[in-house]
Amino acid sequence: MTAPRSPRLNFPLRDHGRYPYSPIVERPDFSWPNGKRLAVYIALNLEHYAFDEGMREDLVPNMPSPDVLNHSWREYGNRVGAWRLLDALRTHQLPVSLLVNSELYSACPQLVTAFRDYGAEIAAHGRTNSEHQADFSEGEERELIEEVTHTIALHEGVAPRGWLSPWIAETLRTPELLQQAGYRYIMDWCMDDQPVWLRTHNGPLLALPYPQEINDSAAIMGRQVSASEFADMIVDQFDELLAQSAEQPLTMGIALHAMIIGQPFRLRHLRRALAHIAQHREACWVTTAEQIAAHFMQQVPAGR
Repeated sequence: MTAPRSPRLNFPLRDHGRYPYSPIVERPDFSWPNGKRLAVYIALNLEHYAFDEGMREDLVPNMPSPDVLNHSWREYGNRVGAWRLLDALRTHQLPVSLLVNSELYSACPQLVTAFRDYGAEIAAHGRTNSEHQADFSEGEERELIEEVTHTIALHEGVAPRGWLSPWIAETLRTPELLQQAGYRYIMDWCMDDQPVWLRTHNGPLLALPYPQEINDSAAIMGRQVSASEFADMIVDQFDELLAQSAEQPLTMGIALHAMIIGQPFRLRHLRRALAHIAQHREACWVTTAEQIAAHFMQQVPAGR
């Protein structure tokens, strides 16, 4: 049997044109506030899904319709898991960046209010994770971004500065539309341990490192990593980046989803990882995604 032919490509290879190659050992040096070299932030995804339609993250795949099992599992995150995570963050006095589907304001407003009262940064995570915008027309995507931005600003009193696309799915125009809508940073591009300036037709937009490895969805749901292994991954990532940050200033993100890591047996292990970071807070800058973006913009302006 002969191997199938690979598709014929055009050379030079197609490129996105958003940023040039830049080895981390050749970057401008700077420090985070108070001379810290590692910035750490926790991104908690709060998502709302339609019942039995659209895209979804499943605990048990291929369930028949109506899929009560998986919908109920997802709902556990907003009804229980997120509240336990808030308690864990409060115990260790750790800040959090809340990545919010704007539909949460009508589905479970008490939850967003509780995190707001805690002092969480509120960043945009689309309208709902039952959809992605990758197949939207330019007009549809612009309307989506405007709707999400307006909803969050209406409830928070200020427009969100950061955006994570549902399912990290973009169109070729997403960065332009976000920059045009006033966003300062995007979390879809996960190619570095430092923020990176993206080119858009409307001007620069900052890409903030958002982890696909230290991410409970990718690790636990995708690769079947155990709760204890995931906590070990967080600790090992933190310790290694803290050591590496002697050479370059670095950023570490931790991506969490309430219906996954908020399950009690997993939360037990996450508490251990959070305690480890809290115990070393004097050695690093534990903050929010927005504060990381703002400081980087001051230290490394676009075009530098």
